[in-house]
Amino acid sequence: MSKETFADRLKTSMNKQGKKQVDLIRIAAGRGIKLGKSHMSQYVSGKTVPRAEILHFLAETLQVDEDWLKGKQNVSGGKEMREFKKSSKLDNVLYDVRGPVVDEAARMEAAGTQVLKLNIGNPAPFGFRTPDEVIYDMRQQLTECEGYSPANGLFATRKAIMQYAQLKKIPNVSIDDIYTGNGVSELINLSMSALLDDGDEILIPAPDYPLWTACATLAGGKAVHYICDEQAQWYPDLDDIKKKITDRTKAIVIINPNNPTGALYPRELLQEIVEIARAHQLILFSDEIYDRLVMDGEEHISIASMAPDLFCVTFNGLSKSHMIAGFRIGWMIFSGNKKVARDYIEGVRMLSNMRLCSNVPAQSVVQTALGGHQSVNDYIVPGGRIYEQREYIYKAITDIPGITCVKPKAAFYMFPKIDTEKFHITDDEQFALDLLRDKKILLVHGGGFNWKKPDHFRVVYLPRIEVLKEAVEKMTDFFSYYHQ
Repeated sequence: MSKETFADRLKTSMNKQGKKQVDLIRIAAGRGIKLGKSHMSQYVSGKTVPRAEILHFLAETLQVDEDWLKGKQNVSGGKEMREFKKSSKLDNVLYDVRGPVVDEAARMEAAGTQVLKLNIGNPAPFGFRTPDEVIYDMRQQLTECEGYSPANGLFATRKAIMQYAQLKKIPNVSIDDIYTGNGVSELINLSMSALLDDGDEILIPAPDYPLWTACATLAGGKAVHYICDEQAQWYPDLDDIKKKITDRTKAIVIINPNNPTGALYPRELLQEIVEIARAHQLILFSDEIYDRLVMDGEEHISIASMAPDLFCVTFNGLSKSHMIAGFRIGWMIFSGNKKVARDYIEGVRMLSNMRLCSNVPAQSVVQTALGGHQSVNDYIVPGGRIYEQREYIYKAITDIPGITCVKPKAAFYMFPKIDTEKFHITDDEQFALDLLRDKKILLVHGGGFNWKKPDHFRVVYLPRIEVLKEAVEKMTDFFSYYHQ
């Protein structure tokens, strides 16, 4: 009996779906995928088989299993092959900042389509440069950074961070209360793993930076989302926080300045959050990675500076303020009442030791980066790039009929709202995919930030104004005809 070929399976699938070669070519073109007549003819005739991204497209379009279409071989002598699946611990883990829509964008790029990426806060691709002094000092110290550092970081690095904490008025911080990490992301994961047992609850904002929810879930905890109120400048809803505290709640997470909304929390609001944590004996985790990207003459306040009697963990780093996201350098600071968290701190120390140390060359420039002239200040005042890009994108986006937005005060994100009735949108991920395929613009839908309604998306306004202008023109056209 002759063995079935890829071409046989392809033709069978096409017949079942009533699709001809020209139909597949047309559908591919509509998705920005390069699939020529000659290629399609060769696939059908059996002369060649497609590369991975085309195979994925064909399987998806013809509604067949990709492994079946490519003819996955059984190499175990007739015995069914053992299949290795991901851990069930990942079943409820979400990180759509780099999720299915991004995967589709990658396939489009592999096929030759140029995609404008407004999905991730990565300054370097948009022309933001690391301060020259930081690069110079790293080069000078490279030969001294070949070995491991202490697990919690170089002495000089932690000393500089401790002094920065003093400037932020964070109380009761010694050099041993500071841990460096490969970005704040690693430290969020580490801090959740050290804290949460199965079923423990932690209060996390919605919308959130999704890594918080993902790491809490992966650690076995339950992420309980409290609402941030769009009608109140995206500030946390204090009544909602209070309603969601149970006897299993261990901590409150705040993200200030906020990603994805760009909100900045005033002192009065922070004081009320402190009072809630105090009343229920909760840990305060504060993600402050954007604290040096505050505009309009506003001031960032570290919540730990207002809670000397509570155990607080403050996260920060250089990725955003010094435009070195790829260097991977962040830190966390323990402050306040550390006596009540001795065992937890020991758990953090154990996990920190297990990963040996964080990136030593990146640690070596923290002292330089935190001292002297802060070049980021030039970006966030009138005439500076981030300030002017925010001014442009806020007006341009809110000029689109059916789109509204709270003006961000910090960071480089905004979180516009879609009139879902006007556009009949019920699936925000599908909206993001449709925008990507139609206009070659990559955004993250609101659901990617654990926002339950299909009515928001995040825009990163790091590109220059001329690029943002082109993007808004395309989005304006898209919204002029789009309906689900």
